[in-house]
Amino acid sequence: MSARTGIFAGDNPFVLARSWLAEATASEPNDPNAIALSTVDADGLPNARMVLLKDILDDRFVFYTNYTSVKAQEIEQAGKAAFVMHWKSLRRQIRVRGLTSRVDGQEADAYFSSRSLKSRLGAWASRQSRPLTTRTELMAEVARQTLRHGTNPPRPPFWGGFSIMPLEIEFWADGDFRLHDRFRWRRPTLADAWQVTRLSP
Repeated sequence: MSARTGIFAGDNPFVLARSWLAEATASEPNDPNAIALSTVDADGLPNARMVLLKDILDDRFVFYTNYTSVKAQEIEQAGKAAFVMHWKSLRRQIRVRGLTSRVDGQEADAYFSSRSLKSRLGAWASRQSRPLTTRTELMAEVARQTLRHGTNPPRPPFWGGFSIMPLEIEFWADGDFRLHDRFRWRRPTLADAWQVTRLSP
């Protein structure tokens, strides 16, 4: 325990991740909850894109998307995903690798309702990842969905969340002369206890 004091203190990686995100929220100029989400396609070819992490629960990380998107299809096919969250202002990052599951029902409904009206209508209008002829076509679809759903659109059946339940979480903090601090929480299965290891920079 003495080797993990200060910004690495504690035995619960989810508590630590929430603490780091809270600090970043006060210092990052834009989207402190942005993550670079990585998936693989059916041929094993990697894919990466930025999405917004929406919750850090006691046992998982949660984000939301269109279930017809490429990322969702790849997640469903593999059942696994990874992400990195990096904060320049703090010179820290968190890497996560784990198993995935859908977030549907009341939890997804509640988050969808909390979004701005334009974002909710945009979710209905966008056929995410599919070819689009012009932006005019997209805005026309937004207008159609506005007429259809009004000011209280429900969550689309093709839109919801994913949980990433980690098997591995690594915390990294910048050090002088590139002698960075790295601690990895790892477990063989979700039922196992975490094993914590300090890694060479």
